[in-house]
Amino acid sequence: MSLIAGSYERFIWGFKLKPLMPSPDQKTLTLTPLFSYPSHLSSITTVAAAGPAAASGGYDDTIQLYDLSAASSIGSLHDHSASVTSLSFFSPPNLSVPRNLISADADGSVCIYDADPFVLLKTLRPHKKAVNDLSVHPSGKLALTVGHDECLAMINLVRGRRSFFCRLGREASLVKFDCGGDKFFMAMEEKISVHEAEDAKIVCELENRKRVLCAAPSENGVLYTGGEDRSITAWDTNSGKVAYCIEDAHSARVKGIVVLTKNAGAVSDDDPYLVGSASSDGVIRVWDVRMAVKEKPNPLAEAITKSRITSLAGSSVKSSRQPRGGQDGTERT
Repeated sequence: MSLIAGSYERFIWGFKLKPLMPSPDQKTLTLTPLFSYPSHLSSITTVAAAGPAAASGGYDDTIQLYDLSAASSIGSLHDHSASVTSLSFFSPPNLSVPRNLISADADGSVCIYDADPFVLLKTLRPHKKAVNDLSVHPSGKLALTVGHDECLAMINLVRGRRSFFCRLGREASLVKFDCGGDKFFMAMEEKISVHEAEDAKIVCELENRKRVLCAAPSENGVLYTGGEDRSITAWDTNSGKVAYCIEDAHSARVKGIVVLTKNAGAVSDDDPYLVGSASSDGVIRVWDVRMAVKEKPNPLAEAITKSRITSLAGSSVKSSRQPRGGQDGTERT
């Protein structure tokens, strides 16, 4: 399992999650550094990871690509003309490497890439203003975007065009499909709305104490959120109630959450259910959220980057196959 974090100071941070030896039960973990260096010319705004591939986007209008298995940079993409605001990989269930990379920017544009090699397939502009976030459906056939124009858009990734567009009345900062693709979530300040994916009908609304800055869906209808309340909250989106909460998980606002293992919403198995979180104070932590049902858990692993973290992504898929940056594995422009 790997974690990748972007920072305000232009640094990209890569970590490998490993058992801390000696540890017979392998329940004590450590975040071993893979790499850290200033990969962008300005602040990093977003990161994504899937299998051995990772990517970061920044205010320098570029996307940087990484091979986690080799702990190295493999090139960059220069197809955006504005700050890259969101990144998402699509990985089919039967493959351990991503098939596509979808990116969005502050100009309202979305780019669709083939991920092996990284080749631009289509550019479209579903929003008139900046895209705040995007989420790819588990089928890989469509994506949702929300923008600064207070609108929600659906993109047909097969045909490379916008297929649906509606005004929300308020600006949404986050949009996420659930793990099965039957529902999606939108965050507006401290509120999260749960919708049916088929017709966008509202199922329920979740009221957080403070502004939500990051979210990650898990199995069994569980949604993890973090933000200005410095806590990690697990919502049961089926009932619309809080399942459990890790109070004061960080000393500053939570800027990223990653579900590292499947079935992280369950509480019956003996294996740990790992969730990673990152704060703007530069601290990355990994939790066994199963313990949060009974009491406030201690983090299983921790890394202190001493930088202002802006985003977090993770990959739990192992693969010996290496992704490529371009036709020859070098930088693509």
